[in-house]
Amino acid sequence: MLKRLTMAGVLALGLGAGTALAEPAKVMIPANPGGGWDGAGRHTMAAFAQSKVFTDGASFTNKGGAAGTIGLAEFVRTAKGDDNALLVTGVIMVGGVITNQTPVSLKDTTPLLRLTNEYNAIAVPANSPIKTPADFIAALKADPGALSVGGGSAGGADHVMLALLAKHAGAPVGKINFVAFSGGEILAALGGGKIKAAISGASEFRAFAESGRIRIIATSGPTRVEGLNAPTLKEAGIPVEVGNWRGFVGAPGMSDAAKKTWLDRFAKLHATKEWKETLKTQGWEDAYLPGDAFDAFLKSEDANWTSALKEVGILK
Repeated sequence: MLKRLTMAGVLALGLGAGTALAEPAKVMIPANPGGGWDGAGRHTMAAFAQSKVFTDGASFTNKGGAAGTIGLAEFVRTAKGDDNALLVTGVIMVGGVITNQTPVSLKDTTPLLRLTNEYNAIAVPANSPIKTPADFIAALKADPGALSVGGGSAGGADHVMLALLAKHAGAPVGKINFVAFSGGEILAALGGGKIKAAISGASEFRAFAESGRIRIIATSGPTRVEGLNAPTLKEAGIPVEVGNWRGFVGAPGMSDAAKKTWLDRFAKLHATKEWKETLKTQGWEDAYLPGDAFDAFLKSEDANWTSALKEVGILK
C-alpha cells in the first residue's frame, strides 16, 4: 500500500535525520464486515505486520453488494494511479461481473496475485432436521423453493454450488431459493433460523459451529477440512466440488515500480512462518499465483465462469 512511487522506506531519502515516510496500504474490501473477503484482507495485512515484511499499516474500507462489483466500481473510480491502493478480489467477483454485466471489470485494475483457496461448506441451524448431505439433497428434490439457502451474491461460487446440487437432485435450477447476503449477515440469519441452510467458505462457519449455534453437514473439497467433523460431498456420493479463491489487485494505473514492490512483498510474506500459520488457522489452502500467471488465470476464469453460469441456468 504505498503511494505513487513507493517502497515505504525507500522514500527516506532526503527527508533528513533518517526519517522514513510511512505509506499505509489502502485496502478496499468489496463486502460488509465479517465475511470471507473481510477476513482475507484483514488477516493478510495482519500477517504482513506480524512478519515485519510490511509495517506501514493499513486502512480498510468495506463496500458490499452485488458480488463485490459495487466495491470494484468504487475502487476503479477513486483509486486511479494510487500505488498504495489494493482491492481484495476472488472468484465471486468474477461471477458477479459476468452475471450483473457491469461496466467495470477486473480488466480495469492491475492484477497482482491469487493468494488462497477455500472450499465451501453447507451449514444448517443447530436444530434443523437436515443432518446429512443426503437429507439436504432430499429436501432440494422435494421442494427446492421451500429450502431457503443463503450464500454470497448471485452468480458467485455459493450460488453456482447450490445450482449444481439442484441438478444432482433432479430439481429445476430455476426454482431454487437462493438468498444473497454480504459479509457476516449470513451467520445471524442462519443462527436465527431465518434461512434453512447456507453455503459459504468453511472458515466463515467454523466459529459458529464450534459454539453450537449451527451445524456444518458437508464441505465441497476433495478431502475433509482439518478440524471439521463433516464429510465431503464426494464422500456422500455427490459429485460436486467448488473452490473459492481470493487474491489482490492494484489500482488502475498502478506504476510498474509499485507493482513490482507489492509482488516482492507478497513473495516474502508467502515464505514466512506467520503466513503459514495464518493459512492453518483460517483453514485456507495456499493458492499463491503471482504476476503474469495470475493475469492469464483471470482471463481463463472469465471464460470458465461464463460457461459454468450458462450450464447451470443462472446466465441466459
